[in-house]
Amino acid sequence: MTPEVATRGSILLSEDEPAIRYTFKTILEETGYRVRAVPDFAAAHKAMGRDDYDAVVTDVSLEKEELGLELAREAKKLRSAPAVVVYTDQPTVDRLRTALALKVDYFAFKPVDIEEIKSALFRLISRRTLYHSFSST
Repeated sequence: MTPEVATRGSILLSEDEPAIRYTFKTILEETGYRVRAVPDFAAAHKAMGRDDYDAVVTDVSLEKEELGLELAREAKKLRSAPAVVVYTDQPTVDRLRTALALKVDYFAFKPVDIEEIKSALFRLISRRTLYHSFSST
């Protein structure tokens, strides 16, 4: 892994389906991200309280309907201001409105195109890093 790839950023991935969680984690790590993958809302909530992440990625229907949006809501309140990416297999108007109201950074639809997610994460984390580098000077 080159140094450039090794510094892509840290991601909290919250997905209750083990196969999807494993696949996303593996692909994102191969891309150069540090990934903490957790199976549920409680573990994600705990991880966000313990560590800062550049991005939070979650299924809207985490464990039960809309819990992923609650996780997005909590992530948006964090001082570290991670980018928030959510995805769903049921893109209802209400879910889209809620995501917009929460200022979710990216909303994707299942079946998820992993290249789309990787591209979105790269843009969002790059922008976040650039913003933080200017705001700390």
